[in-house]
Amino acid sequence: MAKVAAELKYSAEHEWIAADGSGPSVVGVSAVAAEALGDIVYVDLPEVGSTVTAGETCGEIEATKSVSDLYAPVTGEVIEINDGVVSDPAVINNDPYGAGWLFKVTVTEEGPLLSAEEYAEANGGEL
Repeated sequence: MAKVAAELKYSAEHEWIAADGSGPSVVGVSAVAAEALGDIVYVDLPEVGSTVTAGETCGEIEATKSVSDLYAPVTGEVIEINDGVVSDPAVINNDPYGAGWLFKVTVTEEGPLLSAEEYAEANGGEL
C-alpha cells in the first residue's frame, strides 16, 4: 500500500497540499498516484506568475504507462516551481512528499479537499 502523509490535505484527483498558514502552500502528487502512474518520465508544470484554479488542469505528468493531467487543489498564483522534478521527474516516484514537490502557490481559495484519513480510505493508501 502507498503511504499517505497524515499532515497533508488531498484533492480527489490525487494532488496534495501542505499549508500551515504562514506563507505559500506547497503542491505535489500523492504516493498513491505516483505508484499508479509507474515510472514518471516528464512533468509539465504551470508557469511562475500564472494563476491556477481549484479543480482545473494546470499541467501534466507523463509516465511510461500513461499521461495524466495535473489538477490544481487550490486557486492562487504560482510563485515557484520545482526545477529539480522538471530535470529529473523520477524524484516524484522516489520522494513524492519531500523532494518531489511540484510548485508553490499563494492561495486565494481552497478547492474541495480531503483529510489524509478520507483520502487513504477512498484510495487504498495507508497513513
